[in-house]
Amino acid sequence: MEPELHAVGMIEFNSIAGGIEGADAMVKAAIVEPFLMKTICPGKFVVAVHGEVADVQAAIDAGLALGKDAVIDHFVIPHIRMDVIRAIGASLTDHRGGAALGVIETFSAASCVVAADAAAKAADVDVLDVRLAMGLGGKAFCLLAGDVGAVERAVEAGAERASAEGLLVRRVVIPGVAAEVLRHIL
Repeated sequence: MEPELHAVGMIEFNSIAGGIEGADAMVKAAIVEPFLMKTICPGKFVVAVHGEVADVQAAIDAGLALGKDAVIDHFVIPHIRMDVIRAIGASLTDHRGGAALGVIETFSAASCVVAADAAAKAADVDVLDVRLAMGLGGKAFCLLAGDVGAVERAVEAGAERASAEGLLVRRVVIPGVAAEVLRHIL
């Protein structure tokens, strides 16, 4: 089993200036370590921090209070899977290969991370990539690989989380995905 962080929290802002201001409030509010602060398409800003659950929640609460008019989406995930963190913004080329590829596409960056974590916890799959809204018109997607049954269970769990928030665009499971497709999308 892959190790986990204590907690990760993320806020997705519709304003770059508001996101930077929110990031400052978040790191001043609690003992957290930022691991992602960047602009994403279209003109949004994401801030992600990690630490103890209570500290991450306090940081997210501070960011939400300050940037409430600029917040698109947010989350706090206790015990997030490390493979999800590694896959954010950096596709993984070292994977089992698997017989199937799963894709979960969402309307927000934050909902994609939540979906990827739920998927990784639901079944024994490799989280290959979590793409956050760069060149995607503000959408995001994650790629999962493994045997067909595991990928189906993982995609179902992740899609259910995104769908519950009304943020699921589409989910796909491709049994026996072509190696050429994987090579070009990773």
